[in-house]
Amino acid sequence: MGAGFGTPEGSALGKASTYPEQYDPALLYPIPRAPQRQRLGITGQPRFFGADLWTAYELSWLGPRGKPQLAIAHVMVPCESTHIVESKSFKLYLNSFSGTRLADAQEVQRRIQADVSAALWQGGPVRASASVRLIAPEDFDREPIHELDGLNLDRLDIECTHDQPAPELLTAAFDEQPVEETLASRLLKSNCPVTGQPDWGSVRIRYAGPQIEQGGLLRYIVSFRRHDDFHEHCVERIFTDLWERCRPVKLTVYARYTRRGGLDINPYRTSHPGPVPANVRTARQ
Repeated sequence: MGAGFGTPEGSALGKASTYPEQYDPALLYPIPRAPQRQRLGITGQPRFFGADLWTAYELSWLGPRGKPQLAIAHVMVPCESTHIVESKSFKLYLNSFSGTRLADAQEVQRRIQADVSAALWQGGPVRASASVRLIAPEDFDREPIHELDGLNLDRLDIECTHDQPAPELLTAAFDEQPVEETLASRLLKSNCPVTGQPDWGSVRIRYAGPQIEQGGLLRYIVSFRRHDDFHEHCVERIFTDLWERCRPVKLTVYARYTRRGGLDINPYRTSHPGPVPANVRTARQ
């Protein structure tokens, strides 16, 4: 392992790459979650549950007689894993199936699940596996498109002056009756921390507790516009800032990001364990 292994800078991001065509699980590049969480004051067990929902649109392999096969892959990464998998390494890994003969789609699914699960725990015992579901071409037209539900924050006519995360914009009505509501915005945007490429997303916030002031919340979402970080870290920052500044009794933050390099990454964090949302793409994905 070379210098910088396990850091974004040590990954294939932003570097010219050869795309291998023979199956190689060593291409997966794990990055630890702990350093970013420590910056948010999270040590030990996080206060949230959830998962990262991946969709891979560029998966192909060869059948036993050499005929190309293809599928869309839905991958669910548990947020309690010690590591994430850097996205370009995942793309290179998936491409390594493209010249490899395999018995059937079930073998592809089993290999992806085993390899990603091992990378997420980086040599330690796998305490929660990734889940992998392959969608065959004959089922592509059953894949739904649906926007995130919730009251649309983007309707508000506001002035935005921050372009780095500004939690001080978040306020709530602590002296009034608590509420339960779901709010949504399509104006989430951040940047890749290595390449600077834009990451465009939508975010849904569902909570119970003191009513969050909507204008400040929208300004806060917009304030990520020039922030450099991975999708997973951005959502955990949003969750942490809302939990600390607005003091809800229940909170869920779910973001859908547009695909890049044939992959979309959609983090989901919640204060109370429950079912993970279906991996349904929005119109922009």
